Amino acid sequence: MAFLFISGGEIFVVLVIVLMLFGADKIPSIARELGKGMRQLKDATNDIKREINNTAEKQGIDTSIATDIKKEINTVKENIQDNIDEVTGPIKRNL
Repeated sequence: MAFLFISGGEIFVVLVIVLMLFGADKIPSIARELGKGMRQLKDATNDIKREINNTAEKQGIDTSIATDIKKEINTVKENIQDNIDEVTGPIKRNL
């Protein structure tokens, strides 16, 4: 398992250090507070997005351009992935 270039052993060492520093009784409360903080950050981000969209709609700005660009980017990504699969397909089968 490679998560952010950290292996399983390194994650285990970090968890042991956290356990030694804070103790088993404090870890659930720390995790709970981190969860609340992440939720507040997500809510604030969504509020900002909503406010930007509402302001754009009130000003008459066309927001469909962003969705069109996202669709084009996704189409290009799919085409690139298909081309990569075509090229690497025979190589993968030979290995």
